[in-house]
Amino acid sequence: MLTALLDARPLSAGELARAANVSAQSASMHLAQLLAGGFLRVLREGRHRFYRIASPDIAHAIEALGTISTAQRYPLSITNRDLCYARTCYDHLAGELGVKLSAALEHHRLLLPRGEEEYEVTRRGEDLLARWQIDLESLRKARRPFARRCLDWTERQYHLAGALGAAICQRFLDAHWIRREKQSRIVHLTPAGEQELIHLFGKTLRVQVQGSSGR
Repeated sequence: MLTALLDARPLSAGELARAANVSAQSASMHLAQLLAGGFLRVLREGRHRFYRIASPDIAHAIEALGTISTAQRYPLSITNRDLCYARTCYDHLAGELGVKLSAALEHHRLLLPRGEEEYEVTRRGEDLLARWQIDLESLRKARRPFARRCLDWTERQYHLAGALGAAICQRFLDAHWIRREKQSRIVHLTPAGEQELIHLFGKTLRVQVQGSSGR
């Protein structure tokens, strides 16, 4: 149920029960425990109740746990190939695309690792983010971590999370460089997004548009 909520869409108890393949009674019991433990919060609309992950930090922890709960080499199949290539982890980019983007930002010294868990933005990085209309000052004042290194559970390499990761993901959505797949965490890189990334990073970021659905 927590994994189903990683795309940040609020879901009802019935939807979560179906996602977990459990009875409504069992789902209600688990949801009550998750609420009590602070993992979830509930939204009420009239008689209806919808559940969502309580905070980005909870989403980060769930995604990170995937690195120890799945096989060392995650098996690709027709059904999960798009999920592994590009998806959202709550509000930031993950999967192969997220990892390649973070690696390109590091390669061009726009981001630099700081310690084991954080990134810092260089002056060149600030210039790029300003062109992307991302307000770094407000992000640094946010209550969540600014730029966190998140170990991707399918790639086993780091992608960018935190307030900066969320802002970049939102910029990509607003500019139509990526497109969300309905009722899914999967996102598709568009031709416009491919051209933007090639323009910025050249051959250091090898990207591909995901079939006709990404167009």
